[in-house]
Amino acid sequence: MHGPRSWANGIVALALVGCTAEVPAQNAGLEAEPGEEFAGGETTVFDTSPNAFSLSARNMTSERRSTFFVGNSFFKENWVIAPASTEGRDGLGPLYNARSCSGCHLLDGRGSPPEDAAEPLVSVLVRLSVPGQTEHGGPAPEPTYGGQLQPRAIPGVVPEGDAFVSYEEQPATFPDGAPYSLRRPTYSFALNRGDMQADTMRSPRVAPQMIGLGLLEAIPEADILAAADPDDADEDGISGKANKVWDSAAGKVVLGRFGWKANQPNLAEQTAGAFLGDIGISTSLFPAQECTAAQLDCAAAPDGGNPECSDHILHAVTFYSTTLAVPARRDWQDQDVLSGKKLFNEAGCAKCHTPVHKTGTFEGYPELSNQTIRPYTDMLLHDMGDELADGRPDFDADGREWRTPPLWGIGLLEVVNGHTNLMHDGRARGIVEAIMWHGGEGEASREAFRVMSLEQRQSLVRFVESL
Repeated sequence: MHGPRSWANGIVALALVGCTAEVPAQNAGLEAEPGEEFAGGETTVFDTSPNAFSLSARNMTSERRSTFFVGNSFFKENWVIAPASTEGRDGLGPLYNARSCSGCHLLDGRGSPPEDAAEPLVSVLVRLSVPGQTEHGGPAPEPTYGGQLQPRAIPGVVPEGDAFVSYEEQPATFPDGAPYSLRRPTYSFALNRGDMQADTMRSPRVAPQMIGLGLLEAIPEADILAAADPDDADEDGISGKANKVWDSAAGKVVLGRFGWKANQPNLAEQTAGAFLGDIGISTSLFPAQECTAAQLDCAAAPDGGNPECSDHILHAVTFYSTTLAVPARRDWQDQDVLSGKKLFNEAGCAKCHTPVHKTGTFEGYPELSNQTIRPYTDMLLHDMGDELADGRPDFDADGREWRTPPLWGIGLLEVVNGHTNLMHDGRARGIVEAIMWHGGEGEASREAFRVMSLEQRQSLVRFVESL
């Protein structure tokens, strides 16, 4: 008996069979670009093991690696409840999602929703907000639960509850008769502090992989803004909008770069925000716990000092997150992969998944400066259609817009994390499904892929897997 999941697996299997497919005559002799394998420029590492996402920039000096290793330690080790004799690692909670960064970013990779509908979400957090904005233009938090659902708590504090996901299969076929299936997610909640406000907006977000983040921060702002076309002035059907977000350290509105909706300005703020929101650890940038007025037990809970994470530790973890290297591409000279690359461009995928950027001078990070990199993202927001809309605005991002995620490392996801789940909520079980979920500004590319021959689809998928 063959269920929908078997159909999806069948597509993957067919893609693998396609690795040896004969190259069409019109694509014979395709050549790779010089240096195309160095996805992260001189920072690129050559590792295809489960540790491929956890290495430092290859061009980093040995003197600077000590800070990388300190950051690695605090990224991976669990924080404990205060007070504790474990100096520098206490202060967990009072409310939290995980005990460590690696609790969601396992091996610095990507999280995934559970396969069993009875299991709660762990490496997928749920953002919460109600209509309106904060004083700085961000989403207004839900009055009882705050800005994200935190399912865990220290003793004496009531955890907020759990979120669950179940799926409805939607079988379909390509024009050539090959089957595939998309799974539509439905979320449910078991809440411990009463109902949420009736108009609460909920947005599940998978923990993304950590590689190459510093290189993305090193892309000059002017280059990102130059590619924006918010009104689609060139009438190509692709807009591309920059998110403008609040920078708490600078005290002003700046370009958003990180997060599924580009709602974080830089890695320092991303790191400090994750410490507070995900682990319940305060920093000098965010010194107060985010207990709501309805959470008196949270507000009265003991802390691990003020701040609980020293600036030294925060810097080390930020340094670690900034300098995690990108693995080199595989099979970049293979004719079938090059054929897939050609099809990727012809389908218009590269209009948003911009292949090449040049980093500028990144103060404090000489190894990341002036590198030619191939992340396959434009760092901009795009309308991805009704099917992917979460209906939750985030600064200038509306409820249909998502930032183009970088594609580098995507082909090693299964090796590192043991799954191939993609998209912001992990609904796609592989590259084929991820493409077929594209709507809105991605619809034309999805349709171009849909009407390709089986051999062409296999080549395009194999190209993406080489990234």
